[in-house]
Amino acid sequence: MVRSTSLLRAVSKDNHILGLRSRGIDIIRNPRTNKGMAFTLPERQVLGIHGLLPPTVLTQEEQLYRTMQSFTRQPTDLDRYILLAGLQDRNEKLFYRIVSENVESMMPIVYTPTVGLACQRFGLIYRRPRGLFVTIHDRGHVFELLSNWPEESVKAVVVTDGERILGLGDLGAFGMGIPIGKLALYTALGGVKPHQCLPIMLDVGTDNEDLLDNKLYIGLRQKRERGPVYDELVDELMHAITERWGANTLIQHEDFANANAQRLLDKYQQRYCMFNDDIQGTAGVALAGLLASLRVSGKQMKDHKFLFQGAGSAACGIANFLVLQMIEDGLTEEEAVSRVWMNDADGLVVQDRPAGMSGTKARFAKDHPHLNNFEDALEIVKPSILIGACATAGVFTEKVLKNMALWNERPVIFALSNPTSKAECTAEEAYTHTEGRALFASGSPFDPVTIDGTIFRPGQGNNAYIFPGVGLGAIVCGMRRISDKVFLRAARTCADMVTELDLSQGRLYPPLSSIREISVRIAVATIQEGYDDGSATLDPEPRDKEAFVKSKMYDFRYDSFLPILYDWPEEAGFQATDQQFSNFRDMT
Repeated sequence: MVRSTSLLRAVSKDNHILGLRSRGIDIIRNPRTNKGMAFTLPERQVLGIHGLLPPTVLTQEEQLYRTMQSFTRQPTDLDRYILLAGLQDRNEKLFYRIVSENVESMMPIVYTPTVGLACQRFGLIYRRPRGLFVTIHDRGHVFELLSNWPEESVKAVVVTDGERILGLGDLGAFGMGIPIGKLALYTALGGVKPHQCLPIMLDVGTDNEDLLDNKLYIGLRQKRERGPVYDELVDELMHAITERWGANTLIQHEDFANANAQRLLDKYQQRYCMFNDDIQGTAGVALAGLLASLRVSGKQMKDHKFLFQGAGSAACGIANFLVLQMIEDGLTEEEAVSRVWMNDADGLVVQDRPAGMSGTKARFAKDHPHLNNFEDALEIVKPSILIGACATAGVFTEKVLKNMALWNERPVIFALSNPTSKAECTAEEAYTHTEGRALFASGSPFDPVTIDGTIFRPGQGNNAYIFPGVGLGAIVCGMRRISDKVFLRAARTCADMVTELDLSQGRLYPPLSSIREISVRIAVATIQEGYDDGSATLDPEPRDKEAFVKSKMYDFRYDSFLPILYDWPEEAGFQATDQQFSNFRDMT
């Protein structure tokens, strides 16, 4: 029989046992138990922390106010990022409540665009361990490294090798900021419990010479390992994660380079509960925005012609989802593929281009003469929907945008590259050069734009609309695999939550402030898909899936660490008479 070593047992707000294995200052030093000055006087006395805190007792709401005052006084977004990271290291519940209740102001700090700068400065701002670093030299010992992680119930893992961080390229071990940021959103927006989340950096070196020469670089100082040795390490990691925490542990691949992203997804999708957010998450959120745009244009997806600037894994993921949607609209696969054109750094994606091609973009290669120039390709295709995923700032020039407005009454323009500095055009450029007729969305946030007295509030096609809900749903129903149909359902669920008011203001996505509600809806859709395709393992199937999901979500409110005390009836003969005990009971 396993006996608890807890020194104090209490019951949380969601009826879980809170077993504290320490007293005194360790309670304050642990971000999972620390409440700062919100510990009540009885708690301070029982836990042995009385006198270690100022005498004032604050409510969580008062702490929120104080923290927001400090947040707004920071001189730069990076300083705000550092402040929030420090709060996360000290007081988890307060951190996640602040992010979840102030999504529109916190999202650009916790994630893109500020997280990109934080990754570039990661060696300077690194403070304390958060996640695991698994290196190429740890082959054969990965399970031992995972065993060093103290949590016994990990449900969500986000792993990157740092080779393609946002649109910033190879940042090596500095890319750890991405898994940390993603998992913060899993909790703040999706309600996944923070102790069940694990960020992993797969450090196989870096080909970034600036980092190799950087004295602040914290990763392996060697060229990036590739080939069979790299694949062996990834294989070992995937196996070790499921051996350590179970076959239905969610594994999210993040910011792998084009050469690895799709092939690793193809390799593991049917074997593990995993997905690639850059491919499937980006495709899902892009499809959601495009579905919402149909309500404005009055068209079906099959009526559009698409041109992508960029043909990497993200662009191909979106294109594949568009094909699936057009097939549902009644086209054959061949007809649907014919409506999707791609252009990349080597020019128009055609069958006989001099540079050749690799990967899934070959599916969309056309039988057409090769063109090197993007604007020439635009003239040939004359698309109604233009999607940027090339991380080249300003490639959607004034001429490009004006042509889109010339050919289309309501041109759809998505500038999806992150961070903001890599966007193909700004919201102001899109609205200005199309006379306010563009249906615009971007990967990073832009401020509202006023054109002839009309205020447009551009939508941000942020993956955070999709992946927290998908992850939450997969976790709570114990899914063994995650199919593309999960993301199609998620996209439609998100699009259905766009209101007519949102569309009238230029938004193709719901306000970020509603994203937690969206996550619940998407989690429900994910669970339903899991039972429909047989991948869900939870038995029996929940009848009220929404209530079930909400019951499993992380509660940001503080728990009381005092045990629940009560008397027995007088006739039992054990009525409490100790005055000190009675006083303590009264305080609770």
